[in-house]
Amino acid sequence: MNQRSCDPRHGAIMVTGASSGIGAAIVRRLAEHNHDVVAIARRTDRLAELAAETGCRTAAVDIRDTDRVYELVREVGPSVIVNNAGVAHGMAGLAASADDDIRVAIETNVIAPIHLIRAAIPLMKEAGGGHIITIGSISGLYPLVSALYSASKGAMHSAMQTLRMEVRGMGIRVSEIAPGRTETELYDAANIDPADRERMRVSGVELLTPDDVAAAVMFALDAPLHVNIGLIELTPTEQAIGGASFTPFER
Repeated sequence: MNQRSCDPRHGAIMVTGASSGIGAAIVRRLAEHNHDVVAIARRTDRLAELAAETGCRTAAVDIRDTDRVYELVREVGPSVIVNNAGVAHGMAGLAASADDDIRVAIETNVIAPIHLIRAAIPLMKEAGGGHIITIGSISGLYPLVSALYSASKGAMHSAMQTLRMEVRGMGIRVSEIAPGRTETELYDAANIDPADRERMRVSGVELLTPDDVAAAVMFALDAPLHVNIGLIELTPTEQAIGGASFTPFER
């Protein structure tokens, strides 16, 4: 099959973590362009509201439930997947992270999206094309505030870069969207002290919005099929990454 005879954008698009924030914004953008969207999240009430608003299909699934994820992929047969679901556990520092924080962070941010990708690749290959999009973070590209969170996002960044090699010749595109500080519920769900949560949420600058990130997803998706947008890094104008910090050791 000529890979250009199969436009994956005409098939089903699965979006994880779709009940709020970036995920919900992506679903809305896709629905505006009349895509067949399957929104995946745990919160059934939020999914019901999103379906009523956009007309999307929904599936109430914990993406860490690997068996159910594989089952859902077989049911839907997605030609595009958007790995968006994630948690921000570990923001208080690795030494202060509980065993459960580490387990949930790696299971949600790394293991779950890898299984979803693994489940989807054979179907995309058979169909003659597909698109794998992962919402990463600048924390996966640069040293920032959390070793645990950065480790999970860095793992997916490396996976996306290498996956491009693995799927070459299959007509499958691979894109990573790496946003900086974004106005979402990520910190609200993080397992951290409430005072630290509020401090992290307040930046004093105009942050990215979920729709800004959704627009980047659409840019990658709408590129001509012979064009692969490998990585989009976007930050608030007033957020710059780099420099060094010095903290004297109290002897």
